[in-house]
Amino acid sequence: MAKNIFSHGIDVSKWQGKIDWQKVKSAGVQFAILRAGYGDTISYPAQKDETFEYNYAECKKYNIPVGAYWYSYATTVEMAKQEARSCIATLNGKCFEYPIYFDCEETRIFNTGRTNEIGQAFFEILETAGYYTGWYTFRSAADNYLNERSRSRYTMAIAEYNDRLNYTGSYDIWQYTSTGRVNGISTNVDLDYCYTDFPTIIKQRGKNGYKAKTASIIADIGDTFTHGNKVYKVSPRTSVNVSMEGVKGYEVY
Repeated sequence: MAKNIFSHGIDVSKWQGKIDWQKVKSAGVQFAILRAGYGDTISYPAQKDETFEYNYAECKKYNIPVGAYWYSYATTVEMAKQEARSCIATLNGKCFEYPIYFDCEETRIFNTGRTNEIGQAFFEILETAGYYTGWYTFRSAADNYLNERSRSRYTMAIAEYNDRLNYTGSYDIWQYTSTGRVNGISTNVDLDYCYTDFPTIIKQRGKNGYKAKTASIIADIGDTFTHGNKVYKVSPRTSVNVSMEGVKGYEVY
């Protein structure tokens, strides 16, 4: 059964040159995944994508929702942690409506036999910092190198340049070509289909620089409700404003 497309997007980096984002917006692009950098930018600052700040600012100017990706060269868990710290330093102070992707394409990573551990190390640091994370890789790599936990625990963006995606696992983005053309971009560009309403999910959960939405609880005196790991009992003095996420069994407004 075909999945319903939620939005159409692009992946961009310095290789697309200076983009005219007003034209991109007018061309119907609904989101953009921006390369923020690669490797260890704490030690090697030049590895931050030189167009990232401009692309981010222009997307915000023209109300184009954005995510980001970090291209990895990590062959050890410690290298992945350093890349995660580099990524956070680059993203700090910005808000993203789409996930932050660990871009895993290098044969040297797959040859370690520890691809899942390396990705997990990256994700743990990003998630602790409040980011909504996921894998970006090509279909055969997802099939051959990622275990079931990796494929099910994190959102997946899968690249396969074909008239159909032959990946049988769960996924939220399909990058279906690397030779797309979009008005406002002078080069070929990756084109994506997204099947998930990430802006709503990310904003409601308070991820990627956003604060969680809050809501009051409708309850009678003496009632109890669960939030997180705590159980609250409503009394005449109770006044609770809690995150919508995790509230069970009560209407919120």
